[in-house]
Amino acid sequence: MALFSAGVEYGIHCLLFLTDEKGDSRDASVRTLAELQGVPPELLAKVFTKLAKAGLVVATEGVRGGFKLAQPANEISVLDIVRAIDGDKSIFECREIRGRCAIFDNAPPDWAMRGTCSIHAVMLTAQKRMEEALAQQTILDLARSVGRKAPQYFHEDVVRWLDAR
Repeated sequence: MALFSAGVEYGIHCLLFLTDEKGDSRDASVRTLAELQGVPPELLAKVFTKLAKAGLVVATEGVRGGFKLAQPANEISVLDIVRAIDGDKSIFECREIRGRCAIFDNAPPDWAMRGTCSIHAVMLTAQKRMEEALAQQTILDLARSVGRKAPQYFHEDVVRWLDAR
């Protein structure tokens, strides 16, 4: 089971299409981005509503209106996108099983319940490290990574494809 929704993946891909390796923003409509990626437009519309509410994208006006980045690409982290679309998510929910051990006969001793559950503490550390990793990666970082991987003609093809719509 995935921790993050498909909307997070779609949102990140969309923001990558709204920027280039230099961090310059371009605008595109939700319908165009949906067609480009083979994603249902209704789903992307919901994603963009959340991204706009979080201040990550802004609507553009005119015949070719749509959305563009609301902030520089180097200031939008993957964590910002995750939180905008899925909200704050914990990777673990402690159910305080330590207090229900049959040996305690429904009356756990103080030592068993004192402090943070050891298992929960490990999961809190994992959560913190995951969030730190997501916060360190920006849309510009991802755009540059894709730029190094994809041949130049791909980027040119994307721009031409978007411009033709």
